[in-house]
Amino acid sequence: MRALVTGGGGFLGGAIVGRLLERGWDVRSFARGAYPQLGARGVEVLRGDITDPEAVERAASGCDVVFHVAARVGVGGPSRPYRQANVGGTSNVITACRRQGVGRLVFTSSPSVVHGGADLAGASEALPYPSGHLAAYPATKARAERLVLAANAPSLATTSLRPHLVWGPGDTHLVPELVERARRGRLRFVDGGAAVVDATYVDNAAEAHVLAAERLAGDGAPAGRAYFVANGEPAPVRVLVNAILHAAGLDEVTASVPFPVAYAAGAIAELAWRVARRSDDPPLTRFVARQLATDHWFDLGAAKRDVGYEPFVSTSEGLSRLAASLSGG
Repeated sequence: MRALVTGGGGFLGGAIVGRLLERGWDVRSFARGAYPQLGARGVEVLRGDITDPEAVERAASGCDVVFHVAARVGVGGPSRPYRQANVGGTSNVITACRRQGVGRLVFTSSPSVVHGGADLAGASEALPYPSGHLAAYPATKARAERLVLAANAPSLATTSLRPHLVWGPGDTHLVPELVERARRGRLRFVDGGAAVVDATYVDNAAEAHVLAAERLAGDGAPAGRAYFVANGEPAPVRVLVNAILHAAGLDEVTASVPFPVAYAAGAIAELAWRVARRSDDPPLTRFVARQLATDHWFDLGAAKRDVGYEPFVSTSEGLSRLAASLSGG
């Protein structure tokens, strides 16, 4: 089998590449960077941008499965780049799959696509999309997910996975930001970090993607559906964050701000960034404040039933692996 992984040089994309190689697949990566480490492992590396339809179609040629992981990720900034990458790029991937006869498409989504501001406590896939989102990232990922699921057909089986807070060794987003803010003394919880979350160790998220592709070729159970993916170990935000900081050799953080203060600060930061026409993320946004103040844990029953998903790396084991990687072990 030959698979294309868009964003194969990224954190999750690279983990998916690794799981596929372990199963003996031929793997092609499509990303903007060169990523020589992938070529050294026998991966065919193509450089390009998912906003370029011709480049995407060339990348999909001859593939049996496409794992569409590449996306613009962030919590703020102008909406246009998010629309171009997340909506336009996903549309390009779907079109390429159809034109090149690719039979399966596994899309990487996010639980934020269904977060309307209330707690997601034991949420199932029956939860509808909200009428609006507080940031361009979840809004455009929701539109992209809808495109993917609507494209499901006998000639192209599609499914969408929603892994929450993917972390682990090699993380380029969550772990480095937590560590950097803690070292600078600028890390604060919202409402004491009491909100309950269920995060996802990277190898578990990668395995879920590969299992979904295999099931699409088997009984087809995941076709046309979206699934939450996590470790199945909900815990307060402060517990997870301080465990990651401990793995990095840092002291725990206890500082906190009330949600109304965090939300107001996020609104002010967004306005300041917009006035300055900055394209990077503000230090805090309303979206982030709301995410940190609400529960995010999920009913994983559907993923276990239809995808065959079972998290095989516990949070405790993941933290041990993270500590070893951060210490150079």
